[in-house]
Amino acid sequence: MELAVLIGLQGAGKSSFYRARFAQTHTHVSMDLLRNSRNPRTRQLALIEQALRSGESVVVDNTNPRAEDRSPIIAIGKAFGARVTGYHFDASVSDCIRRNALRRGRTRVPEVAIYATAPKLEYPLVAEGFDAVFIVRTVAGAFEVEAAQGPSS
Repeated sequence: MELAVLIGLQGAGKSSFYRARFAQTHTHVSMDLLRNSRNPRTRQLALIEQALRSGESVVVDNTNPRAEDRSPIIAIGKAFGARVTGYHFDASVSDCIRRNALRRGRTRVPEVAIYATAPKLEYPLVAEGFDAVFIVRTVAGAFEVEAAQGPSS
């Protein structure tokens, strides 16, 4: 059982990565899908717990920019004995704005949201409680995934 936490700016490719790599095997939890919830963060944590309690692997598909945002998610994964992995999306603000401009309807976010998230983005570390951290890049329309390097990665 795995709890995969996607980390990156809006438009970095997180949802596309979920569809390409995890849609057949993992439950998708995203606050984007909880817009009508009174407290989406609390609801998200409840959905993660519910899936893990049922033995399902989960992908948390949000920006998850700061360690403090990820901490309660990691804690739930650890409590249920899941392997907790972090996927950091290495994408520039300009790339994310360009990709976001191609979106239609509710999937498109105001550019200000990308600019507001960028300075909050903290690189995920194993020391946060992740069992592994991976870096995801989009190269020629395909995803490249590599294990993060270093003693604290």
